[in-house]
Amino acid sequence: MDDATARSIVLEAFRTYEPRQEPRTIEAARVPVSTNRVYRLTFASRPNVFAKLSSYGSFVHFRQDHQRIEQWRRLLAPTRYASFLAPVLCTDDDDVFTYHSGEAWVVFYGESPIRACLPRILSERQVETFALEMGRWHRACREIAGDVLPTWKTVGSDIAILFDGLGSEGWLAERGIDRGEAKYLRDHCNLFLKNAERLGYFGFQKLPLLIDWNIGNFSVTDTSDRVELFSRWDYDWFRIEPVAMDFYFLSRAVSAIGDRTVFSYGPRTFLDPRFRRFLQAYRSEFAITEAELRLAKESYRFFVLNYVVLSGQYFFQPELWTRLVREAIEQYLPELDRIELDDVFTASRASSRGELTPGG
Repeated sequence: MDDATARSIVLEAFRTYEPRQEPRTIEAARVPVSTNRVYRLTFASRPNVFAKLSSYGSFVHFRQDHQRIEQWRRLLAPTRYASFLAPVLCTDDDDVFTYHSGEAWVVFYGESPIRACLPRILSERQVETFALEMGRWHRACREIAGDVLPTWKTVGSDIAILFDGLGSEGWLAERGIDRGEAKYLRDHCNLFLKNAERLGYFGFQKLPLLIDWNIGNFSVTDTSDRVELFSRWDYDWFRIEPVAMDFYFLSRAVSAIGDRTVFSYGPRTFLDPRFRRFLQAYRSEFAITEAELRLAKESYRFFVLNYVVLSGQYFFQPELWTRLVREAIEQYLPELDRIELDDVFTASRASSRGELTPGG
C-alpha cells in the first residue's frame, strides 16, 4: 500500500470517528521499518492524535487487542502508572473505536507526553534501577491481570499456524525456505511446546505485556541514575502471557552493546553480565520462580519462530525480513541451543537473599 492510499484511509477513519473535526495535517510518525504505519494528526481546536494503520493478520485480533489494552490502562488508574500507557480512543458507547476499510484497519491513540529517553548504553546504576522499575511495573500489572479479559490469540495457536505453514510448498517458497529447513523449524516448534509445558507454562500467571522494549518505544522521567517509566506508545507486540516473555528485549535494552541501528536478534544478550545484574535487582522487586525465569529461553524461541519466521513479513520491510529469516535459521536458533543459561538464572537468586535493596 502506498503512502497516499494509507493517508486517505486514515482520513476517512477519522471522519467516521469524529465528522465535525478535520485534521490540519497528517504526518508520518514512524521510521518505515515495520509495515504498520503510524501517523500524527494535528488539529486547530482539539488535541492531536496518533493513528495506527495495519493490514496484518486478523482485524478481529487487532480490535480485541486494543480493547484489552484500553481495559488494562484503565485498571492501572489507581497506580502510579495511571498515565503510562497512551489511551486508545473510544466511541460514545465507550468501546474502542476501530475502522475497517476492507484492505486495512485503523485505531487512534491520544498523544502521549514524552520526557527523556534512556541513553543507547545504560550506566551500571541505570541497569539496576531500570530493573527495579520493571519489577514494580510488572507487579502493578500482576495485581490487575485477573481483571483483564483474555484474548483468542495464544502462543499455541501461533505455533500451530507456523507448523501447518511449514508443510505448504507455496508458503515455503514465499519465504525462501527449503524442505530441510522446514523440518528444522518444525522441530523447533515441537521443542518450544514440549519445553514450555515441561516448565509449567499452563500454571504460570498471564500478564498483559508489551514485549518490544526498544529504547525508542518508551520514555522515562529523566536520564538520571534513578530510572522511572513515564510514557509508552508502541503497542505492536501486545500479548497476555507469562512475564518471561518480556526478558529477551529487556536483555537487549541493558546490554553493553546498547540500542542498535542495525536490526539483529541473536540470543547472546542473555549472557551479558549486565543482564545478570538486571535480574538480581528485578527479583528483589518482583517474585518470580526459577521455572518462570527459565521460560525466557523458550519465549525467545517463540519470538524467533513467530515474529521473525511466521509474521516477519508484516513487521519488517521486505529486504530486512528476508535477512532476518535467514539469520533465524542459520544463526539465532542454532545459537540458542548452544548457549547455557543455567548460570544466568542461578546468579539472579542472590537478590532473594537481600543482597540488593529494593527501590522505593
